[in-house]
Amino acid sequence: MFANFLHPNNLSKKMMRVIFSIYLGVSGLVTSVQFLTEYWVAQNSVLDELKQLEETVLGPIATSLWQYNQAQLDALIAGLVKMPIIEGVDVLDKNGNNVIYKRSFTAASMPLSIFDTRAELYWTVNGNEVLLGSLALYSSSEVVLDRVLFGFALIAVTAIIKLSVLFLLFIWAFNRHLAAPLRELMSQVDEVQLSPTIGKRIDLANIENNELWQLQENMNKMLNAMEKNRGDLLEDEKAKRIWLEEAVTKRTEALQISNNKLKELASRDSLTGALNRGNFFETAQHLFVLSKRQKSVASFVLMDLDHFKQINDTYGHFIGDQVLIHFVHTIQDLLRRSDLIGRVGGEEFALFLPDTDNDNAFRIADKLRKAIGNSICEIEGQSVNYTVSLGVESSEAKDQSIDDLFKRADFKLYGAKDKGRNRVEN
Repeated sequence: MFANFLHPNNLSKKMMRVIFSIYLGVSGLVTSVQFLTEYWVAQNSVLDELKQLEETVLGPIATSLWQYNQAQLDALIAGLVKMPIIEGVDVLDKNGNNVIYKRSFTAASMPLSIFDTRAELYWTVNGNEVLLGSLALYSSSEVVLDRVLFGFALIAVTAIIKLSVLFLLFIWAFNRHLAAPLRELMSQVDEVQLSPTIGKRIDLANIENNELWQLQENMNKMLNAMEKNRGDLLEDEKAKRIWLEEAVTKRTEALQISNNKLKELASRDSLTGALNRGNFFETAQHLFVLSKRQKSVASFVLMDLDHFKQINDTYGHFIGDQVLIHFVHTIQDLLRRSDLIGRVGGEEFALFLPDTDNDNAFRIADKLRKAIGNSICEIEGQSVNYTVSLGVESSEAKDQSIDDLFKRADFKLYGAKDKGRNRVEN
């Protein structure tokens, strides 16, 4: 029972746990407040008793101090410490120095809290009061707890009994009015789901006119609507099947056209229109192999826009994208139809120049650099100037793939950046 309460697996038990947990929390809070109230009342009562004792012994202690009767003073203090409510006594002289320091506990067994009353000791001489010192009487939380413990035990036992009875009543009430009807409802819902037709309806026994009855009625209305619409759905399905067959035929033709377009789009960078990285390297590798067969020199140019992150941070990513488009369009006008241009990184582009030696590749790269440096990208009223760094490398007899040229061109590109950018390294 308690395991199901702690880990409920249905709505009624979850509701029961929530309500009972709230009640348990409120009961615990009320009991705690009641105990604290009893504690403070008892502590105030102990303080009143200390003050009465204090008033009683002030005269004898003052007499002992005035007469320097230490034996009588010790006897008075010993008697006070033996009293149940007193945990300690201090007698101090007029300078605040201890004359008597007496405790009924040791440092190892010190109570949780200690409270005291204090009064000054006077002796009257020729009508004048002479200050002899002061008296402090101490009591502790243990004295208070001894007084309230029995009453609190009764409160705790009463609270436990009430909680136990209410827990059983909660279980009975929830099972009778919520859990049992819900189980019956779920059982009948399962029967409706398993029924080969949708003519079966839900009919709960001994159900009152409440939310469950309304739920039953709404579910039956839903089943009636489903049965009514079933024929219409079958007719609609037949008409849609005919329409779908015609649509599939048309769609197949459109897909064939789209596939052809997608093949072209798949090879291109969606932003700039340059070849994407995969298609660029694949095509460049084929041209590189062809150059080796024909024993001609080909060149590879790697380009990186200078401080492109600063452009994005200053103008925003939209203008940064427009700069990339402007860059590709600018250099395309200066390239041959046989030259390949591809976007191989965020702001990094590559050229493959067939039948081009290192000197010619350098001249082409420098021409591109100057064209970019002298151009202005006008976008939505913003004028953006930017530069590009380039690394140039030409093929050698030992090269086996386009990657060899790419690695050397990348090294040259970083050299151009290290030397101040906006330059060509070959």
